[in-house]
Formats: sequence, structure tokens, C-alpha cells
Amino acid sequence: MILESLHLLFFKNYEEANLSLSPHINCFVGDNGSGKTNLLDAIHYLSLTKSAFAPSDTQSIKQGEEFFVVKGRFRTLPAERPETIQCSLRLGQKKVLTHDKQPYERVSDHIGRFPVVLISPYDTDLIRQGSEERRKYFDSLISQLDHEYLEQLMRYSHLLKQRNSLLKLATDRQAGYDRDYLLTLDEQLAPVGQQLVQRRQEFLAEFEPIFQRHYAQLADSREQVTLVYKSELPGADFLKLLRLQERKDLTLQRTTVGPHKDDVSFLMDEVSVKGFGSQGQQKSFAIALKLAQFEIMAQRKQHKPLLLLDDIFDRLDEKRITRLMQLVANHTFGQIFLTDTHLERTDRILGSLSEQIRRFRVEAGSVVPL
Repeated sequence: MILESLHLLFFKNYEEANLSLSPHINCFVGDNGSGKTNLLDAIHYLSLTKSAFAPSDTQSIKQGEEFFVVKGRFRTLPAERPETIQCSLRLGQKKVLTHDKQPYERVSDHIGRFPVVLISPYDTDLIRQGSEERRKYFDSLISQLDHEYLEQLMRYSHLLKQRNSLLKLATDRQAGYDRDYLLTLDEQLAPVGQQLVQRRQEFLAEFEPIFQRHYAQLADSREQVTLVYKSELPGADFLKLLRLQERKDLTLQRTTVGPHKDDVSFLMDEVSVKGFGSQGQQKSFAIALKLAQFEIMAQRKQHKPLLLLDDIFDRLDEKRITRLMQLVANHTFGQIFLTDTHLERTDRILGSLSEQIRRFRVEAGSVVPL
């Protein structure tokens, strides 16, 4: 699968940009703050219909404008017919996603069709931040592979929102609450939650050995790394847990048990990577997660995801860069998009790896082929 062209209109710091892309390696070179990462984020939008960095879609509209458009033409080899994806948003309106000019009935139907993997300096946040970051990461990964999981996750989120609203309403009114409605929500929430937990367990059992292999190759060390899924639900009755927590939930005005509270512990030799891993070990751990993500997506989708490499030459040491470039040289990856601040360094590292390299100079919201 390749992205043949990219068009931006009023996206972040770009007024307009049109790029014709290489099927193998595309390099965006420019100073910090020039907009290199925004180009990667535009590609992320085309794949997952959201920014990899901004929590709100409206933050992707260029300052002073009222809308943005991101459009890309994909080709899944060996098919000949290109497919055009467009994502747009106007202030005060819903986001619109189209496939060959036809709008999707639901944006979720698009997720997983054009998979993408992003490796960035922020990946170690998966280790350093709280459980929500890890849940979001694995939920997004599984959702790109399993549409049924995405549907169940959306249903669970909807029911959970309704339950939490009811819990808050009961407290705000300082009176009785509709317990029958709460029990009905519990009966709907419980089986969906159990299915999510089971699917996460199954996925991690498949994912962990792939991740461990990549870590061993990347770190060249003897540490044993493991992923431990932490949940109250395996072996428990979720509906019963909800009933047992009812009084506590009413007091706290939120649902205190369920897959939305789960976590994945990152361990190295049975201790926390966050607490005991060196900075280098944490970087290797995070990159190994992304490489395992790439491999499992390529296996399942039967075509390689787009790979986005943001600022890795500045942030990674020579050993880890060498390992990544070995994978590039071995054609482990398909189409690659990377950012760097120094053209000379990019040419030195990538020059012998491919003849299909396209370089772009990025300056304050403009992109010029080199």
C-alpha cells in the first residue's frame, strides 16, 4: 500500500500544499517548528481520522481560518485503481470523511483500511504516563485489526457515559435515583466489557512474543521484557462487580470497575521499566512496541502499513538508528515518511538504502521538492 499524493488546505501551519510522493522513502527536512511533523500528522488523519498530537480536531485548522482539508490518493498494490480519501472539518460542524467522494455513513467504517504506524519522540510517554495512555494505544492498535472490537469499544464507551451521567445526576438531585435504569445499563454493559477484556487478553498473547523478539534485536541485551495485562475481570463476574461497587460509584459519581480502568504493565526482568529502566532501555522498549505493531499489522492486513518516523535521527542513539536502517535496507517496511533537521545527515544515513528517495524542504508552512 502506498500514498501517491497528499493535498493540504488550511491544515495547521499550511495554507496549501500539494505533494507527489515516492513509493519508498520520503524525507521532510527543515528547521524545528517549520511544519515537518504536521505533514506526518496529515497522513495520520487520512488513516485514523484524527491527529496523533492534538486532542481536538479544531486545533488542526490553520489560525484565522474556518476549515481544513486533508486529501490523499492511495494505491494498494497490485491493484491499479487508486482510492482517494478526504478528511475535512469546518468550525461548528461535524468532521466529514469521504472515500472516492462518497461520504462514509460512519467514520468508524474507515478505521483499519489504510493502517499506519508512527514512531516519535513521544513514544516513551507510553511508559512514563498513566494507564490511559497504554489503554488508548492498545485499543487503537486492536481496532485497526478488528472492526468488531472497535464496534464493541464504541458501544462500551457509550453505555459507560450513560451510566456515569446517571450516577452524577442522582447525586446532584440530592434525592432518589432511577435504580431500575442503572440495573438495565449494568446488564448491557457487563457482556460488552467481558468481551473487550477477552479480546485484549487474546491479542496480548499473540503480540507479546513478537514484541520480545524485536526488543532483543534492538537492545542486543539479555533482559527479559514482558507485558502483563492487569484487569479485575478475568475470572470474575462483571455484572456482580458492578452491583458490589454501586454504593461507591454513587459516592464518587463514576464507574470504578471495568475495562476502562485496566492497564498493561511494562516489565523488564520482572520490575517496572518506568521505575527501573534506563532512558536507553525505555527507548528500546517503546520502539520494540511499534515494530511489533508494524509486523502484526502487516501480517493481518497482508500489506505493509505506512511508517511515519518523526525526528528519530535527533532523538535516538546511533545503535538504534542503525538497527532501524537495517530493517529499511532489508525492505522490512514499505512506504516510509520521515522528518529531519539536517539534509546532509539524511543523505548520509539513507543514501545507500534506496534509489526511490524523495526529499522535500519544509520552511514555515511551505513544502518544496529538492
